[in-house]
Amino acid sequence: MTGIIDRNTLVLAVEGYPSRQSVRPGEVVEFHCSSRVGSFSVVVTRVGADRQLVWEAFDIAGEWHDAPPGAYASGCDWPVNLTIPVGEDWRSGFYEVALIADGVEGPEAISHSFFVVRPVAPSEQAILLVLATNTYNAYNKWGGECLYTGATHVSFQRPIERGFVFRPDSDYDGRVASIEPDGDPGHQRLLDYLEAGKYPMWCASSGWHNWERRFVRWAESNGFVIDMAVNGDLEAHPEVLDGQRLVVSVGHDEYWSWGMRDALDDYVAAGGNHAIFSGNTSFWQVRTADDGQTMVCFKGSARTSDPVVETDEARTMTSFWSDPRIGRPETTTIGLTFSRGGYARVGRGTPRSSGGYTIHRPDHWAFEGTGLCYGDVLGARSTVVGYEVDGCAYTLDRGVPVPTFEDGAPDDLVILATAPARLLSQTATYSEIPEALWADPSGPGDLESVAAAMFGDASPENTSKIAHGSAVIAAFTRGRGTVFNVGSTDWSYGLEDDPLIQRISANVLRRLSGGTGPISPDHR
Repeated sequence: MTGIIDRNTLVLAVEGYPSRQSVRPGEVVEFHCSSRVGSFSVVVTRVGADRQLVWEAFDIAGEWHDAPPGAYASGCDWPVNLTIPVGEDWRSGFYEVALIADGVEGPEAISHSFFVVRPVAPSEQAILLVLATNTYNAYNKWGGECLYTGATHVSFQRPIERGFVFRPDSDYDGRVASIEPDGDPGHQRLLDYLEAGKYPMWCASSGWHNWERRFVRWAESNGFVIDMAVNGDLEAHPEVLDGQRLVVSVGHDEYWSWGMRDALDDYVAAGGNHAIFSGNTSFWQVRTADDGQTMVCFKGSARTSDPVVETDEARTMTSFWSDPRIGRPETTTIGLTFSRGGYARVGRGTPRSSGGYTIHRPDHWAFEGTGLCYGDVLGARSTVVGYEVDGCAYTLDRGVPVPTFEDGAPDDLVILATAPARLLSQTATYSEIPEALWADPSGPGDLESVAAAMFGDASPENTSKIAHGSAVIAAFTRGRGTVFNVGSTDWSYGLEDDPLIQRISANVLRRLSGGTGPISPDHR
């Protein structure tokens, strides 16, 4: 009998996954579980400003089900042995599911999963947070592989690895970006943390725990009512956008489908607003299969391996959105792009930068009440410019950055603040990547790969076009709506103790949820 999992972490006594990641109040959540022990318990908790126990069950009969070969791609196909009734009065939000093996001690006894209750109608503030669940799935190596170890198909019908949903709070809980004052290009602190906790490497790059949990805790603690949905709802349940004044993306919202972009573009054009407290946002195009239960992304091999390339659906090739063969750079939806940003305080990518943005337009409405001045540094105390960041092509006009629009950015994009970033380079003789954290430390760097796809080859002339990136805070309008983008995965870390990050976030939420009209041209 082989184990449920094949990874260098704990072998858990009980694990499970839901049939659907999101439901409405009054529906049921069916769970597929496999247990090494005869019985287990379940505790369901709504996680927001605080932790609210909503449902529990005990002495559930446990039964072992092995993981079939290729479960990471095709799912586990375990039977349903647990049904969670969602009350009509359950608020929209994130619901943590703890599966606890009876008679087992230690961390092996507990695994975590989740589901989301999406709203029946918008809250009074009409703010909808769309969880980056496609990115969770991309990094989840449960069953042997993920999109970072060679897989091209990953299933939602499998457990999620330990650490993605829950980890105990600590002073340092596994950030990818180095927060060491003198830099940590090898990321030894992160490696020590993962080893001590027996966490899989990719939980540092994705999951609820890192960013969205922080955002929701701060927002609800400060009186904001946050509705919630998952990435797939934008296609499967587009009605979730009806009546919402503001859609929010947080953390690491990296994988978007054509349909997701259509839904958000149409929503903003019609008068909705989009606040992006995320980085590496919408970098890769994905498709779904099996009625939405499988996510497809060929990534770097898409041009030669993706079967749609030579068909009428070639535009859905699962490469990065700025690949000219797709013809729809993500800048047209979010204003910014990872291909003009890169990494901050990762490997040799700006390893000793301040971790903050330099302010260029302090009179913008987002900075109201902050007292920020031109040239001030924002967010360095919390290293909010960290890990993966998005930027745009720009030049300087009398010392102030203005877009060149060569990357497809909207023609009214306004740059508010910037910070240095770097697509990491790796050649046969030189490397900037942190090898211990990299999916393929033998391959070309992101700088070379992106340059080759965008410009034809990775010559020095072409890599120089994107070698010096930036994290950018920017805003623009589409139709009757407004998009505001901070361009960094790690913005949420500033919500814990940085008054300026808190004030700017509140300004954005209040302004963009207060009405559906665009921001006036003088204050975009």
